[in-house]
Amino acid sequence: MQQKQHSRQSIDRLKSLEYTFSSFRKLLRLGRFLDMLYGAFSSIHYPDVTVRITCTLSKIANALFLLADHILWIGRTGLINVNSEKWGKVANKYWLYSITMNLVRDVYEICGILEREGHRLGVPPGEVLRHTCLAAGINRKTLPLSLRAVTFVQDHKDVVVDTVKNGCDLMIPLTALGYMRLSPGAVGLLGVVSSVAAIISLVDPLARLTPA
Repeated sequence: MQQKQHSRQSIDRLKSLEYTFSSFRKLLRLGRFLDMLYGAFSSIHYPDVTVRITCTLSKIANALFLLADHILWIGRTGLINVNSEKWGKVANKYWLYSITMNLVRDVYEICGILEREGHRLGVPPGEVLRHTCLAAGINRKTLPLSLRAVTFVQDHKDVVVDTVKNGCDLMIPLTALGYMRLSPGAVGLLGVVSSVAAIISLVDPLARLTPA
């Protein structure tokens, strides 16, 4: 609307609405950093070392992100003076670290799926990916790529949904910190896709990656 030079009143009204929704979202998350820290203490007991480390570090980083977010909200209320730019960068850095840990865990889960598939086919560990792809590609004329993709999503819905969510989320703090240049529309679209993926994982238990 700004690029097309729409009326200033309409733009200001939408900016005010955006600010209100943003502040309300921060209010709803108030105190959640304590819940995240408690979750970090719980995740240190996971038997799998990689899952234990990535989940624990992700929860700690997410707790620090939420704490910085709380400070930003307090600053918006006018209770204390807060350097919004500084704390915004701090929040995005911790959010980026949390998402990175989640993606490392997703890659680990995908590698585990390939290894299990390779073990089922009796393939040596070093050749798992190539042989798994070949096995999936047997008789390509009767088994299209789209059908194989759908089958994989159905069999491993939890990993796929979590990877899509974290992949979309990753672009948002990268853009906010200046590492990438995406338009506000692209950032908004990524946020919508991430939110839809999160809703799917809440509605469908099979689409929820555990332990989370």
